[in-house]
Amino acid sequence: MDSLHLYPEIAATELIARLAARLAVNPEEIALGSGSAEVVTQLIAAAAGEGDEVIFAWRSFEAYPRLVQIAGATPVPIALTSEGRHDLPAMAAAVTDRTKLILVCSPNNPTGTCVMKDELDSFLQTVPREVLVVIDEAYVHFNNGEGTADGLDFFRRYENVAVLHTFSKAYGLAGLRVGYAIAPEQITANLRRVALPFGVTALAQKAALVSLDAEAELRERVDYVISERSRVADALRDGGWSTFDSFGNFIWLRTGERTAFVHQQLWERGVLARAFIGEGIRVTVGNSEMNDVFLTAMRTLSSLREYDTTE
Repeated sequence: MDSLHLYPEIAATELIARLAARLAVNPEEIALGSGSAEVVTQLIAAAAGEGDEVIFAWRSFEAYPRLVQIAGATPVPIALTSEGRHDLPAMAAAVTDRTKLILVCSPNNPTGTCVMKDELDSFLQTVPREVLVVIDEAYVHFNNGEGTADGLDFFRRYENVAVLHTFSKAYGLAGLRVGYAIAPEQITANLRRVALPFGVTALAQKAALVSLDAEAELRERVDYVISERSRVADALRDGGWSTFDSFGNFIWLRTGERTAFVHQQLWERGVLARAFIGEGIRVTVGNSEMNDVFLTAMRTLSSLREYDTTE
C-alpha cells in the first residue's frame, strides 16, 4: 500500500514466473491482462480483423460477439445443443478460409456444461492448424466432471491451442482484474503488442502472488461451492425446475419464455440473478445463507398460481 504511487512493473516478471512454475510451461508462453475478458480482447485483436471470422458457441460468454465486432471481425455464433453443450461438429463445419479464431468456453458460461476430452480431440483434428482455438477456462477450478477436457493438456499437444485462466472466480479477485493466457510464444508475443500498458496493477500482481500461496484455502472454498451447487441444484429439481448439471460456480435455470417473469419475482424477493430474456437465468452459487434465500424465493414462486414450473 505504501508504493501505490509508483507504476507497476509492466512485464509482471515475478507473477509470470510463479505461474509458469505452477503450470510447468515457459514464462514466454504466458501473457497477462486485466482479467480474462481483456485477454480475450487481446487474442481477438491480435488474430482477427476486417473480413475475418470468429466462431463461438451460443449462448456462451456474452462479451464474445461484442469483442469480435469491436475488432472489426465477423462473429459466427453456433447454437448449443439441446443439452446446453457446445456443438463441436457444427462449429467445425462452420470453419471457412476466413476463420481466424474459435472460442471454446468450458465450463460454459452461462449453462455450466463442459466439453469432453474425446470430442475436443476429434474437433481439433479437423480444424486447420492456422486457426487458433482458445479454450476459455475461467471456471476451471469448479469443474469436477469426469472425462472433461483439460486445456493445458491440449495446449501441450496442439500447436494452435491457447488457454485462458483468471483470478476473478475461485481466487476471488474479480475487482482487481488479473487474467492470463497460456499460448505458443508467437501468440503471446502478439498479445503483448496489443495489451493495455500497465493493465495489471501493482496491487493486482501482489494479490495474485499471495493467492497462489493460499492453495489450501482455495481448495476449501472450491469444495464448499461445489457442495452448495449440488444442494441447490437438487432442491431446484425437486421443486420441478429444469436445469443442467453445472460445473461452474453458478446454475442455469431453463425458464424459456417465462424468464422475465421469474427474474422479476426473484428481484422482488431480494435475489439478483443474470437473466437472458426468452432463454434462462444464471444464478451464482453463494454461501449457504444466500442460497437459502434464493431457494425460498423459488419455492414461493413455484406456489404462485400464475406460474407453472413444468414444461
